[in-house]
Amino acid sequence: MLRHFVLFSFKPGSTPAEVQHVADTFAALHGQVPQIAAFEWGINNSPEMLNRGLTHCFLLSYHSEQDLAEYQLHPAHLAFQEVLRPHMEEVLVVDYWARER
Repeated sequence: MLRHFVLFSFKPGSTPAEVQHVADTFAALHGQVPQIAAFEWGINNSPEMLNRGLTHCFLLSYHSEQDLAEYQLHPAHLAFQEVLRPHMEEVLVVDYWARER
C-alpha cells in the first residue's frame, strides 16, 4: 500500500471546536473519495515530546500513485483544504510504499 502520512499543527487562535471540525472534515474524505483505501487518525500523546508542535496525525492508504494523484485533485479534498487553510500552522507530509516483514 502507498501511505500518505500527514501531520498538522494549528494556529494558536483556533478553538478546540474549529480544530475538531478540521479533523472531522478530513476524516469524512474516506467516504467521499473512492481512491482512499484506508484512513486513520489520532492526536499525539507521546511522552517523548518530540513532535515539534505537530499534534494531529493522519494516515491515508492508496493502492497506487495514480490513486494518490486523483485524491489530490478530488473536489472533496480541495474543499477540505479550504476548511483547513485558516487554521493550519504547520504541515508535514510523507508518502511511502509500506514494507512488511
